[in-house]
Amino acid sequence: MQFKIAEHIVEVMSTNPTVDIISLVPSLKPFVYNNVGEDTEPQLSIVIDNEMEIATDYREIGDFDTGNGHTKVEKKDATGEYQFTIRNIEEKEVCWLKTNADYSDCRCRLQGNSMLQSYGINSVLMLCYAFATASKQTLLIHASCVKKGEYAYAFIAKSGTGKSTQVSNWLKHIPGCELLNDDNPIVRVIDGKAYIFGSPWSGKTPCYRNRKAYLGAITRIERAQENKVRKLAPVEAFTSLLPSCSTMKWESKLYNDVMDTISKIVETSCIYTLSCLPDRESAIVCHNGISKS
Repeated sequence: MQFKIAEHIVEVMSTNPTVDIISLVPSLKPFVYNNVGEDTEPQLSIVIDNEMEIATDYREIGDFDTGNGHTKVEKKDATGEYQFTIRNIEEKEVCWLKTNADYSDCRCRLQGNSMLQSYGINSVLMLCYAFATASKQTLLIHASCVKKGEYAYAFIAKSGTGKSTQVSNWLKHIPGCELLNDDNPIVRVIDGKAYIFGSPWSGKTPCYRNRKAYLGAITRIERAQENKVRKLAPVEAFTSLLPSCSTMKWESKLYNDVMDTISKIVETSCIYTLSCLPDRESAIVCHNGISKS
């Protein structure tokens, strides 16, 4: 099957014809792409192959905490290929993934019951999409995002700081707002303009909207005893946005692609800090300070 996610074509197949991709990842349903034969060259191809052999001749790069478990990363230096071992929060191995050097051609092996397989393939999709599209001025960011009119506004913060609370206050108190995504929207720079898209990944909130809007602003939330919004200078804006972007620091080309895209976003969009309380007034102060409409 093919899917169109932030206007990139993603193909997901299985060597087992009975596997139902939508049943494994229901959040993909709004992104199904049926225009076969019309610009259908995928940016990313993923094959589920539960007979895939696990390689033993790769060099281990590291074992990283993803927030929902750990992922071991290994590399074959001669070819640039990668192998990932994905474990869930209970440290159970649920998936193995092999990719080519630019992540455009991927193969994975799932393990366990349907719930674990769903977790595994969803993790593969998210990881491979972020890395395969990084060279296309595309960023998967950890943010909650609200849409108002033709613009959307992304809120970034450390977990538990209040980005979803701020979006909730916008939805309650700012007329004309709707939730675009609550955890992982996608930002793209197209022809010099920054856009933000819904995605199949939205954390604990089931909000999987195949929608597009101009990027109105990105705002970092920090707790304070008063509500105040401040526009960031370019260098501060860059360092504020970088930690919210999916990347791999040990892969220099990928990391440089991400930094280049962040630079373009900083050039074309406004980045703010909102110091706030979790109240109605904070949404009004923020809206008045950053809104394009």
